[in-house]
Amino acid sequence: MRPELARAHLLYGEWLRREGRRVDAREQLRTAHGMLVAIGMEAFAERTRRELIATGQRVRKRSAETRDQLTPQEGQIAQLARDGHTNQEIGAQLFLSARTVEWHLRKIFTKLGIGSRRELHAALAQSGRDGQTGLAAGLSARRTGRRRCAGSRR
Repeated sequence: MRPELARAHLLYGEWLRREGRRVDAREQLRTAHGMLVAIGMEAFAERTRRELIATGQRVRKRSAETRDQLTPQEGQIAQLARDGHTNQEIGAQLFLSARTVEWHLRKIFTKLGIGSRRELHAALAQSGRDGQTGLAAGLSARRTGRRRCAGSRR
């Protein structure tokens, strides 16, 4: 992973926030934060965390205990991938590029100690993340043409 790319996401996110584009800034800053933590640039990761907080985003502190835990976004991506969705489908639902989804999946595989999507079901069950999220359930329903939301109209 290249530190220059992570810093570029950080700088662009800072600029977006200062321009009042908080939602756009969060996406860039989240990407930067994940990359900076992964490559061990703690000072920049902390700076990114502070910027995310300034956008209204809550960011958990990384520690030895949380290092191998999936983040909420990684959990969503893992569950969607487990359910058979492509990177493009996952990206479309979460407003991420397919390449960003691929990057998250590499991190997920490392954290769970697996090498492929086929192993996700067992790994998520073992880590206690085997329940479907509302987003995952909605995507599964859309694929099969069924709605899973109570009180939804056809």
